Amino acid sequence: MTRRLSALEATLAVLFVLMTVVSVTLITLMATGKAHTGPESFLIGLGRADCTGPAADIPLMGYAVPQQTAAGIHTRLYSRAFIIDDGRRRVVFVTADVGMISQRLRLEVLRALQLKYGDLYRQDNVVLSGTHTHSGPAGYFQYTLFMISCKGFMKESIEPLVNGIVKSIDIAHSSIRSGRIFRSRGELEDSSLNRSPHSYLNNPESERRRYKWNTDKQVLVLKFTNLHGDGIGMLSWFAVHAVSMNYTNRMVSSDNMGYASYLLEQDKNRGQLPGQGGFVAGFSSSNLGDVSPNTKGPHCMNTGLPCDYLNSSCPVGGTKQCGAFGPGADMFESTRIIGHSIYMKAKELYGTAVEEVTGVLHSAHQWVNMTDVTVQINATHTASTCKPALGHSFAAGTTDGGGDLNFTQGAVEGDPFWDGIRNALVGEPSNQSQACHHPKPILFNTGEMNWPLPWHPQIVDVQIITVGSVAVVAVPGEMTTMSGRRLREAVKQELQSEGAFRDSEVVIAGLSNMYTHYITTFEEYQVQRYEGASTIYGPHTLSAYLQKYRRLARAIAQDRVSELPVGPEPPFFTKKLFNLLPAPRIDRKPVNTSFGDVLLQVLPVYRPGDVVSVTFVAGNPRNSGDIRDKTFVTVEIHDNRTNTWEVVYTDASWETRFHWLKGSFQRSKATVDWFVPAAAPSGSYRIKHFGNFKEKKDVFKPYEGTSDVFTVTGSFYYQ
Repeated sequence: MTRRLSALEATLAVLFVLMTVVSVTLITLMATGKAHTGPESFLIGLGRADCTGPAADIPLMGYAVPQQTAAGIHTRLYSRAFIIDDGRRRVVFVTADVGMISQRLRLEVLRALQLKYGDLYRQDNVVLSGTHTHSGPAGYFQYTLFMISCKGFMKESIEPLVNGIVKSIDIAHSSIRSGRIFRSRGELEDSSLNRSPHSYLNNPESERRRYKWNTDKQVLVLKFTNLHGDGIGMLSWFAVHAVSMNYTNRMVSSDNMGYASYLLEQDKNRGQLPGQGGFVAGFSSSNLGDVSPNTKGPHCMNTGLPCDYLNSSCPVGGTKQCGAFGPGADMFESTRIIGHSIYMKAKELYGTAVEEVTGVLHSAHQWVNMTDVTVQINATHTASTCKPALGHSFAAGTTDGGGDLNFTQGAVEGDPFWDGIRNALVGEPSNQSQACHHPKPILFNTGEMNWPLPWHPQIVDVQIITVGSVAVVAVPGEMTTMSGRRLREAVKQELQSEGAFRDSEVVIAGLSNMYTHYITTFEEYQVQRYEGASTIYGPHTLSAYLQKYRRLARAIAQDRVSELPVGPEPPFFTKKLFNLLPAPRIDRKPVNTSFGDVLLQVLPVYRPGDVVSVTFVAGNPRNSGDIRDKTFVTVEIHDNRTNTWEVVYTDASWETRFHWLKGSFQRSKATVDWFVPAAAPSGSYRIKHFGNFKEKKDVFKPYEGTSDVFTVTGSFYYQ
């Protein structure tokens, strides 16, 4: 006789089976190390790390002004990494406060990642992008043109960048957790202008009519949250040059884009010092080739009158006297205004981002020999890219920083004087190169110059990563506004051609993976302003890139990325790299002083809005070695309750400036300025300076100095 199960027993049996199934499933997932994130979530990791290099002697990268060498810190430089994983694939996007990513920098980062993580992070799924600050240390290129202009290849410059970028990825890797991504898009006006409008107007009128502006005003924001909806980070793109800090600046600075990051991170990481806190805010460059933040436009500095429209020069002083400034009274105020505007727009879009990014990840990458790409001009004709060359207008510079010699923008004919000097020094360009680059009059035929190493790269990275419907196109140079529009349109067309991608958002990440100067449209190239003269692979450069990126996008749309050929691997030079910058000499000090002694003391009392200044006996900052995650400066407030000093500002803070002055007989001074903010609490303060001095060869000793205690008060009057 069988016993009938009661309803309770049946229920318990079903629950037991369900619990067993759930337990087995969880154990299996844990064993495989992969968690299914669901259709509306990803695995997300964010990281930020200091990548500040030497703050003295090293040339600053961007303006190519020989006398613009580092002499202090305005703000520190950071690398910000964003890792996204859909359970099958993983992508990494890094935006770093650096002039541009060089090929050597990328290769060294990839080698370091391979040693740590094997094949997890590779050339196809890692994008490195530079913010394009022109106030970061140079010396991290392996090609001769850049080594000459930057005093060589310097380990002390490239190592902080490599280590900082890798550390930011390490932090992101270790913080991976389930999260969600939202996107938002808006426009930011009054923060940019086209610095080559004459070139832009050479584009077809029918094409120009499609756009309201002659620069891209779009801001794209990706908002990262945890599964509870709490914000953990933000990544945005906006097209503007980071040249609010001009060529007279000699302090390491992250410029306007870095200041935007600083503001949002300080906003979200309340109570934390700069570079600390879990919220990571990345502001990335885009198609900024012809876009300036100097919104007052170009004027002759000696007369105040507008510069010549066609060639951006002045009747007296030529191109050097033609400069664009604004919107502020000086470069610091302009940096603050532009950076704050970018921050405010990104914060607004971050706060309203509700469109969720879902779907899968893709990454496609190829190495391409850009010196010999055949492009289809029409149904019957083809053309080719060229060996690299720079035109005469390259030497004219731009309205953001003009050249010293008598070159002007818009030159379509050579100059017999300069051509003669060039021929005597490096040889005449071949007829083939001259014909290929026409109408560019070649100043330096870098593609035919290979001593001691090639002057320009031949092998170039092209890469696209997609996160759901968002496609990030990593461009190895500075695309102009219209070039970027054509590229975005081409990539979007290919992605949506197969039906797998709908409502795609295509964004260009400029200055990515390596540097090949500028990329203009064919029409802009004919005008031969600075950007056209710096389009090194010839008039069909953009057409070649469109062709290559279309192919990547098509492979992604068809899910056939694995069939793409890898392409020719770029060189990694180990010999003939040179360094023209001597090691810092032994530090000396005035008689009867010690390093860290105060030479110019603070005043007893200050009010908000004042500038506190103190000068110390100092060593050469280069003698402090790796300065990442350290500081030369602290501003400290006294806590009367605990009788201790609390650090409230460092040299990473916008409110401080660290100036280094190389004196005679190797006697250095360091001046620290603290701009007392309006919100500074009343109390007792002091300023400290830290550093190392070189006592003798290979012997470095730390020192520190402290100012007198001073008071910050809202009023000099007491009741």
